[in-house]
Order: sequence, then C-alpha cells, then structure tokens
Amino acid sequence: MPESGFRFVLRGTDGGARLGECRTPHGVVETPAFMPVGTQGAVKGVLFRDVAAAGVTIVLGNTYHLYLRPGDGLIGRRGGLHRFIGWDGPILTDSGGFQVFSLADRRVITDEGAEFQSHLDGSRHLLTPERTVDIQARLGSDVAMVLDECLAFPATRDEAAAAMQRSLRWAARCRTRLESLRAAPPPEVRMGTPGQAQFGIVQGGVFTDLRRESAEASRAIGFEGYAIGGLSVGEPIDQMYDVVAATTRWLPEDRPRYLMGAGTPEDLVECVSRGVDLFDCVLPTRNARNGQLFTSQGRINIRNARYAEDDRPLDPACRCYTCRHHSRAYLRHLHLAGEMTASALNTLHNLSFYLDTMTRIREAIAFGTFDSLRQELLHPASRLSHDA
Repeated sequence: MPESGFRFVLRGTDGGARLGECRTPHGVVETPAFMPVGTQGAVKGVLFRDVAAAGVTIVLGNTYHLYLRPGDGLIGRRGGLHRFIGWDGPILTDSGGFQVFSLADRRVITDEGAEFQSHLDGSRHLLTPERTVDIQARLGSDVAMVLDECLAFPATRDEAAAAMQRSLRWAARCRTRLESLRAAPPPEVRMGTPGQAQFGIVQGGVFTDLRRESAEASRAIGFEGYAIGGLSVGEPIDQMYDVVAATTRWLPEDRPRYLMGAGTPEDLVECVSRGVDLFDCVLPTRNARNGQLFTSQGRINIRNARYAEDDRPLDPACRCYTCRHHSRAYLRHLHLAGEMTASALNTLHNLSFYLDTMTRIREAIAFGTFDSLRQELLHPASRLSHDA
C-alpha cells in the first residue's frame, strides 16, 4: 500500500501569502482554498451538483457525526464516503475533537481518549486516537485529522500546556496507527482511500511558546500537513491573528497549513497574508440560512423591509445563479415565507462569494499584487455600511 497519495506543491509566494496545490487521490486543490463544511455528508442547503458548479474543489466531513450516524462501518460497506454521498472530489475529515469539546458536561477527557455521551440517544462512546484513525480510514477521506484536545477561551497557561501535551501524545498514537494500517490493514479496517494523508494539529491556546513547542514536536512526528487548532473559540481577533502568524513560522514550508474553523472574509485574507493555505468555516452556510448575505458592497440582512421592492440582484458583481436570476425582493419573500428555496439560493450565493474571494486571492498572489487586493478587501469605500 502506498505511503501517501497526497502531495503539496508550493508554486509561489507574495510576502507571507502562498500559492500552491494539494494533490490528492481524488483531484487537485489549488491553494489558498476554502472548504465548505459538510458535517454529516452534506453541505446544508445545497446539492453537491451546485457545490461543484460553484467551484468547490474540497469539502469537509466530520468523524464524530458520521461515526454516530449512519456509522463508519455502513459507509465503508457502501464503498466509502465519496461514493456514499456522490462527491468525486477531495474530502477532508475532522477528527471529531472539537465536537467532543463542545459537549461540555457530557464528556470526560483522559490520556486514553475522549469518553462522551451521544447527543442523539445518550449512548456512551470512547473515542481514542486509534479509533479515530480507524473510523477515518473506513470513511476513506483524502485527508484525515488527528485527535486533539481543544480548550475553551480563556484558559490558563497550565491548562493550555496540559491539553497541548496530551494532543501531542494522541498525535503520535494516531501516526503510529495510520502507519500500521498502511503496512497491513486488518480485515475490520479497510482503507477506503489507499494513500490517505494525515494532518497534525498544533495546539497551545494563545501562548506562543506553547504553540512553538507543539509545532516543533508535531514536525518531529511527521505529517503530510499541519493544522492550527484551538482558535476562533472566543479569543480577541487580533490575538488570533498574532498566534497564527507566530505558528506558521514554525511549520515546514513544503507542507500545507490549515487554520481550523476560522472564516469570516476578513479572516481569510488576513490569515492568507500570514501563511495559511486551507480554511473551513460554517459561517457562509449558517449565515445564509439566517438571511445574512455577503456581497462586494457589504453584508446584507435580507429580512430588512428596505428590500421588499428592491429589484436589484444581491451583488451586481457576482455571477452566481442566485444573482443572475433573482432579485433581493424575491429572496426576502422566500426567507420570510420560510421556503426551503431561500436557504438553497442564499447558501449558493454565500459559497460563491467565498470561492470568488479565494480565486481573487490566488490570482493576486500569482501576479504579485496580493497586498493591494488585501487592502481592497479589508477597506473598500463601499463597506462604510455593513448593510448595503
């Protein structure tokens, strides 16, 4: 069995911003890239046909949710997650660590793993590093994440250090388990995607010395890529940016860097400037379902009465299906009427906005004009109001 079917190629830089490619068993992802969240094997509100048409090249699935329902064994018997959900492109699966963290009083963390109570039926489960690897192997994602311990903000330095050290011990166990599966997978664990890559996760809270220790130890274990976890959990935004900038300096240049869970449009451009290659966030899809829409002229709350007779498209600069075919007045009507179509059209637009932003970022890096684009995206004159 091949060690990995994954390869990262760094094609160019512009300041701290990086232009690259993640080559996976299911296709190439041009970076910087944004991954829509398909937690339970679906991007909420849209079909995969429309996800692909919008330009998405990689989606994210979640180990915790898919393990509980419908089960990794069932998905494995169906030929893996790609075949099960009808998506031919690359998939990255989170380990489920963040979801376990969010269960609060329904989980217990020990060195063995994370014991938790299912939010579905109250049943108890133990998610160990090894089990996380096995589940993701059955799912057959192109990139699998290690199990880590994520802390809430604020946390003391001692708490952050303890969680970081435990995450490193878990990461080493994850790597050992994946290497054993590559060498000789047991019958009960069939690798859905031979050559599945594995990313380590850098933890350490907002303490840069802990982040450096975690990054260097993760590099010593050796992964195909590295994620920055434990951010966007309530810390001040400037502090998050400072931690990202510090952490990327200690990660290898020839491996992709993935910032987990942070994803306002401003976050994307600021963290690309700090050397991040991959992003995911529920914001574009969740906001779409709530009527909060991103445009080149600012953010729109489509519920507002001012749009009741507004025949303009959401964003005249956008070429998505929603903007080419429907008015703000119609979208407001659908949202207030509770029509499912409202979520579908709004989600398609928000995803298109994010993907178009990433395309512009990649083009700017290629032409050496990223800083100018960064200033334009962060400080356009038309964004004096956040409700265009």
